[in-house]
Amino acid sequence: MGVGVTPPKACIAVMTKPSMVTAPRSPPPTSASEIDAAVKRVKAAAKEFAALPVGDKVALLQRMRLGYGEVAEEAVRLGCQAKGIDFESEDSGEEWLANAMITARIMRLTEEALRDVERYGAPRIPDAHIRELPDGRVAIKVFPANTFDSVLLPHHDGEVFMQKGVTRANLDEHRAVFYKKPHDGRLCVVLGAGNVASISSTDCVYKMFVEGCVCVLKMNPINAYLGPLFERAFAPAIARGFLAIVYGGSEQGAQLANHGLVDELHMTGSDKTYDALVWGTQPQEVADRKARHAPVLTKTVSSELGNISPVIVVPGPYTESELSYQARSIAGMVFNNASFNCVAAKLLVTCQAWEGRRKLLDGIETHLKRAPTRLAYYPGAVERWQRFIDGRPHVRVIGEASEGRLPFALLTDVDASNPNEKVFSEEPWCTVLSETSLPAPDTVGFLRDAVRFVNDRVWGTLCATLIVHPKTLADPLTGAAVDQAIDALRYGSVSLNSFSGAVFAIGSAPWGGHPSSTPQNIQSGSGVVHNTFMLEKSEKFVLRAPLKTYPIALWLPGHRSLKEMGRKLLDFEMSPSWLKVPGIGLSAVGG
Repeated sequence: MGVGVTPPKACIAVMTKPSMVTAPRSPPPTSASEIDAAVKRVKAAAKEFAALPVGDKVALLQRMRLGYGEVAEEAVRLGCQAKGIDFESEDSGEEWLANAMITARIMRLTEEALRDVERYGAPRIPDAHIRELPDGRVAIKVFPANTFDSVLLPHHDGEVFMQKGVTRANLDEHRAVFYKKPHDGRLCVVLGAGNVASISSTDCVYKMFVEGCVCVLKMNPINAYLGPLFERAFAPAIARGFLAIVYGGSEQGAQLANHGLVDELHMTGSDKTYDALVWGTQPQEVADRKARHAPVLTKTVSSELGNISPVIVVPGPYTESELSYQARSIAGMVFNNASFNCVAAKLLVTCQAWEGRRKLLDGIETHLKRAPTRLAYYPGAVERWQRFIDGRPHVRVIGEASEGRLPFALLTDVDASNPNEKVFSEEPWCTVLSETSLPAPDTVGFLRDAVRFVNDRVWGTLCATLIVHPKTLADPLTGAAVDQAIDALRYGSVSLNSFSGAVFAIGSAPWGGHPSSTPQNIQSGSGVVHNTFMLEKSEKFVLRAPLKTYPIALWLPGHRSLKEMGRKLLDFEMSPSWLKVPGIGLSAVGG
């Protein structure tokens, strides 16, 4: 199928047939009495955990990390089974990376940060890694923190932009705050994500070892099959009452959120779930409570709630090779995890006058044609996919529908002036990528208008990508406009020529929505996780990369050694060694 073709209903009927994939078995929902007992047991240990010496926390986290290493392969196998991926195929590298490697990496980095806290009071930041921005704020380079970091993402550099009021002089007040001013014990309920296995476990690691809370983790029903593995891996913390794992859906989540012994809540999911918990379920009640600033749930709630992730393509003198590489990279942002990612590319913002616009769109289509269609394992995906493409005049349907598998859909020429356009206000959460173009007289004007457009019209504040040619960056006028755009984008992370999923994987980067969100207009959520430098009051993380990288990035579809890279990077994160670097390099080159 090609441009302007809406798939017939028979095609959709094929998609809605039951999948041949057998999902892994999940534990049954935890009973109300068992949840109550778990909350009481963990709350009783909160003071002990908060007061636990840092060295003891290091030892505990190390045992948890080693325990995770023992179940990692089984977790990958189950993830592949649930998502319709052949465990022996290169595509299984997705699960080796996003499921296992990221979990091990964040646990290792947190463990190293705690060792710094024990010795120095906070994770060390070399003075040379701190610079002042033009308005007096500070930017802190946290990636690569050392040569080992470069093994994960070669040629990438990342800085944390701090909020106004954080300066070089008072930076120490905004680092490792719990360890300088500890509370006397708090219980956090973590409502886990259903799409990426590393989210639930690393959210608990952050809440426990950076913020000092004990945790009750409720597994998401979609990937609850991982819960028993987490129970085995994290048995040392569970045995001491510092962590409990329970199961169920919205009923169990509501019981936990409203339990009198629970101090705070962290959730990954949708803004609709957030509003239901915080403001209520009836539209009129929600509107009234928001107007009165009277939430139903008055506890502290941190959250990560998704994003219509924009990719702003800045006009420039791109070669055919450069455009093809970025087209393949964008295709990878859609392909990865069947697009069930809050970081998945969802909206291309291009310049109407840019002559490379059609070439880029054609390139994305070409690379998606070469990729296999993905199992639509997330509930409701088929219906959402259909709703987004119905009635569209410019639709490119890429790939063939099959049992349980969705094609990719590229919606081009979306009218940027339409105030009711849902691709700007509703996250598709399926294999749909939209494109809109803006009129602009020049590059500087396009950057200004594109930033204003995604800030004001596009839902979400989690992550955005800018694609910029190196000559555009080198020019004093347009280079300054790019810097201004990076600073002005109201997103928790901004990636230059790279995938926002890389920010998630880095671990040392604070991960969360822009701090401009409010409970009444929560957007992508509030608060951060990962953040192994334990920075408070971060505004955004800025990741910079070349237009093309060699070896090719791990998210590019068709990577020929992805499984091998995933296995080797997991092994490296479990036990870093220079002896392992050459093998990783050889695998990377083979991609």
